[in-house]
Amino acid sequence: MDSRSPGHVDQLNADAPWDYFDPRTYIEHNYRSMVAEDEEIIAVVRSHFSDHFRRNPAERIQGIDVGAGANLYPALTMLPWCEEITLLDRSAANVSYLEAQVDRYDPNWDQFWDALCRSGPYAALGSDPRTRFRRAVRIEKGNLFDLVRREGKWSMGTMFFVAESMTTSRKEFWSAVECFMRALAPGAPFAAAFMEHSMGYVVGQNQFPACDVSESQVRDSIVGFAGNVETCRMGQPNVLREGYTGMILACGLRDPDTVESRPFGRHHL
Repeated sequence: MDSRSPGHVDQLNADAPWDYFDPRTYIEHNYRSMVAEDEEIIAVVRSHFSDHFRRNPAERIQGIDVGAGANLYPALTMLPWCEEITLLDRSAANVSYLEAQVDRYDPNWDQFWDALCRSGPYAALGSDPRTRFRRAVRIEKGNLFDLVRREGKWSMGTMFFVAESMTTSRKEFWSAVECFMRALAPGAPFAAAFMEHSMGYVVGQNQFPACDVSESQVRDSIVGFAGNVETCRMGQPNVLREGYTGMILACGLRDPDTVESRPFGRHHL
């Protein structure tokens, strides 16, 4: 599936009205109650991270959630192992929301933590992880494309519904995935989620762009930078909104052999 037609002009990330993104409206629509797709994503990511660190014990590491937006559960998936978690977002509105959540995040995120606590490393933090969250989380306003200057910095990472939900350009999509992958240290575990065949979306009064991608295209964008990457498709079309066919989750490890082994920019604008 490809929504582009002859004469199509892409809406680039820089063109979207990110500072007018309405995080409260977005949360009310998407994260007030946990949907089955999020529960399935959490189960897979929980197992991926828990299994990795059971085989490769680590603590006090640095994690990053790229394009955190108004979604805290990717950061929660990294909490047992991270001394510091950077929540990166370019939207002033989202940054303000995230800053307000650090001291004591809203009760709707408890259901996501409860789902994570079905695994030992999460349960060990107790029923209220807010103290750990407050100590670990750092909010940073910034563009994910600038991560090219910080290659290999983070030892685990997440990027949920970002690369395909910020542009209609396939080239920018590839570049966004590459920037995320290159920000990770050799061997770092990661999880990335994508809307499948998204046609764009409205938040509040504003329209935001999306890139139409399939599971195979997601996998192709990651495989050159990751070892043992696994992708899975989940969910049904149009559960949360009109204009997408499902969700795609990719989990794996940053491949040490590709770190600094070739110049950046195979897909970068």
